[in-house]
Parts: sequence; structure tokens; C-alpha cells
Amino acid sequence: MNFLRPRQGSDPLKLPGSPAEGRRVLILSASAGTGHVRAAEALEKVFRQQPGVGEVRNIDALRFTNQLFRDFYSKLYITLVQRAPTVLGIVYNSTDEPWKTDRMRLMMDRLNTRPLERFIAKFKPDITVCTHFLPSEIISYLISKGKLNAKLSIVVTDLDVHAMWLCRTFDRYFVALEESKVHLEVLGLPGSHITVSGIPIDPAFGQKGDRAAMRTESGFDNDRPLFLISGGALGVSPAAGVLDALARLRHPAQAIVICGKNAEMKASMEKQARAIEVANPGLTFRVMGYTNEMHRWMQISDLFIGKPGGLTTAESLACGLPMIIVSPIPGQEDRNSDHLLEKGIALKCNEFTTLAYKIDALLDHPEQLEAMREKARHYGRPHAAETIVNALLNDPAKDAAQVKPTAS
Repeated sequence: MNFLRPRQGSDPLKLPGSPAEGRRVLILSASAGTGHVRAAEALEKVFRQQPGVGEVRNIDALRFTNQLFRDFYSKLYITLVQRAPTVLGIVYNSTDEPWKTDRMRLMMDRLNTRPLERFIAKFKPDITVCTHFLPSEIISYLISKGKLNAKLSIVVTDLDVHAMWLCRTFDRYFVALEESKVHLEVLGLPGSHITVSGIPIDPAFGQKGDRAAMRTESGFDNDRPLFLISGGALGVSPAAGVLDALARLRHPAQAIVICGKNAEMKASMEKQARAIEVANPGLTFRVMGYTNEMHRWMQISDLFIGKPGGLTTAESLACGLPMIIVSPIPGQEDRNSDHLLEKGIALKCNEFTTLAYKIDALLDHPEQLEAMREKARHYGRPHAAETIVNALLNDPAKDAAQVKPTAS
């Protein structure tokens, strides 16, 4: 995975010999999961298109830590997702206590991120944007101690704001929902420094087109519903269970199955799909590997079936794509599910045995599916990345917010 995306021909970690004209932008993420990195890439793309912007660096903060700390943040998270999701949910909920552990976490993180502090000091950014809480707390500390003269903006990449995202010194928060802004205000953060922007996604998800024409061009029927099934980015895939469940559908349908870069999963899904097509001739599958056209597949589909990660959720909403939630990761994806269900954008299936029943019932009432699509469009923020970038570039100078925490 490319954590750094410098201009072609440059060394990703080498600082320029002379400052580029325009404001210097530092985007920091962390490769614990994929959503933080994707959000950073979306912001980088928009920043690079703006006049008045000079050097733009998009960096994985974990590249500046030791191997043990990097494994703790990245590999441990992925291992828990794959093998012990219940434990991950317990950890998520037990640490969601505002202002209870921030000083201890900062002490631990600073012991392992000295190279990151040195890089930031040398780069001297005018604008810093963090799509993960690890670098945000480091930069917040440096600003509060007068060691860094820059604006810190924190972009939350889920619908809820977990306590680990909280910083005592910052310039702006960007959140997905008005409810999240209210939550932060009650905790003592000034509302004037909080923007309800949505989660930043690639601008391609905001493109408009003729769905029927796009579906025909892509080789799909317009007279059968089209499902988009995600294989899961971290190797935890509900796709096999989804395919087996779809074999029991009453309605004719078609589906796209995205397997990412997992060649073994793709081969297994293709074999499973062919067997199901024989048993249910009204059902056809297109199994795909890695794609850079996810926006296109979301725009032409009728239902997304999979896990509600923060970026996946934001992309689906931007495309007006209702969701059938299966196998959410305990913790943040459960919280995302709650919001989607509450707003009538999604249905949740707790057992694969009833998935076909739920989908058939929805297809029996197309007006319900259309209502879900309209609600998804309403809550979608396809231009969140542009909103964030414009706010930062046009924000008048102001003192950073100094938070005096209130009781939660």
C-alpha cells in the first residue's frame, strides 16, 4: 500500500530544499484499517487542485514509529477484526470515556513518535489535517506547548465520535452528523470550531449520470435489481454467506461481488457463484478483483450488501445507495449501523438464513426501496472533501480552541 503520495519524481520522506510557493499542507493518517488512508487520499486530491497551495504531503504517521508500536496499532487491530471482533467491541466501548485516558495515551504515543515530531518541525506545515486520532493528539500537544505554529484540523472518519478523537487544543473538527457536533459541544468543545462536513470521499462518488445507460454500458440488465456485495478490505468477508443466502431469492436478480486484491477469495467466490447460478437461473453474478471504479458500481446498483465502515457508508450515501448491513465489526460499525437504521437508509440482517427473505420483502415493495434511496441521497455528502478543503483555505485567522472538558 502506498502510504505516501508525493509528486512524481520526489522522495516521499525527503523534505524539499526550498519551500514551495503557497501554503504547506500536511495530511496525516494511520494505516489501522483502510478508511483513514482513503479519507486522507480524498483530501489530498482536492488540496492539489486548489490555487494558493504549495507543498502537499500525505503521510501514514505509523511510518515514523518503531516496529513494535506500528504492529500494536495496525496488525493488532486487523488481528482482532479477523479473529476476535467481540474483544474489539469491548475495547471500543470501554475506552469511550471522554477525557479519561487522553493524558496516558499521549504519554505512550509521544514515547513512540519522536521521529514524527521531528518531521513535522522540519516540514513546518501551515495547515495540518488528521484523519486518525494518533497524529491529531501529537500535533495538539505540540501546538499547546508552543512547539508548532500551525492549524490542526481533525476529520472524524465514522458517524460517531469516539473519545480517542478528543483533543484539548485544535482549530477545527469536521464530523459526519449534526448529532456528532452536539455531542462534542456538550463535552466542552466550542461549536464555532466544529463543521458538519460529512466524511471525505473521492470526488468521483459525487459524479452524476444516467443510471440506466451506465448499467447497460456495463453489461447489466435494467429489468433485474442489481446488488453490490463487498468482500471486505481486511480479510473478514461476509460474501460467502451472502452468496449462499441469495440462492434462496424468489426475485430474479444480479450481483457484483468485489473481492479486492485477495486472489484466493476471488477464485472461491467465482466457483461458488457458478454453482448458485446453476441452481437458480434467475440469479447471475459478476465476481471482480481490485477495482478503481467502485463509484461506478455504487452508482448503478440498487442495494449495497456488506459491512458499514465509515468510508463505505459515506460512499454509499453519496451515491444514494441503500444498504443491507451484515456482520458489522463490533464498536464503530455497530454505531454506524444504528445511525443508518434510525434514518431509514438501511436494513440489518443478523442471520444469513433470513437475508433472502428480507431482500424479497423489500423487492415486493419497490416504494420502500425508493424511499430508502431518497433518504440515502438526503444524508449523502459527496462533496465533503471539497467542503473541508475550502473551509481550511478560506478560514480567517483565529486562536486555536482551548478545551476545558466538561463532565460527560
